[in-house]
Amino acid sequence: MTNDILRYIGRIILLTLLQVLIFKQLHFPLGTFNYIHVLVYPYAIITLPIRIPRNLLILIAFAMGMTIDVFYNSIGVHTSALVFTAFIRAHILNMLEPRGGYNVNASPTRYYLGMNWFIRYLAIMIALHVVFYVSMEVFTFVYIQEIILKSIFSFIFSMVFILLYQFLFNPK
Repeated sequence: MTNDILRYIGRIILLTLLQVLIFKQLHFPLGTFNYIHVLVYPYAIITLPIRIPRNLLILIAFAMGMTIDVFYNSIGVHTSALVFTAFIRAHILNMLEPRGGYNVNASPTRYYLGMNWFIRYLAIMIALHVVFYVSMEVFTFVYIQEIILKSIFSFIFSMVFILLYQFLFNPK
């Protein structure tokens, strides 16, 4: 139990550091507008144990989002997106629940639930997070084309980097 808690805390710290020290510095400009934001930090919230209470999950997401916002010098954009992701997580888990149900001691990872289930779950969660994040960042539908392009490109790049992280740091 203590090892699991330390592992989750380590994952949260590692992903926060990766986001603010590495992925914040990456720029993939397409013309004069930068459409790509690589967002790997939602993976920490997405893969916390299924049994974690929703209030604690939202509190962890809030703290992690605030930390990232401090480094990005953004006012609540990452926090709001991460809290939204933590809130919607239970609904998505219910929607994708296998017939036999979940093992309450498991985490929603490819190791416990299989690669196909995990890719579907991860894609839904990252898509929702990215669309919410980009919408909060732009905060107007006047730029709907930019919201759509940023969401699509950020989703693709975030998925690639999260899957690479999943295979490198979670070999089980």
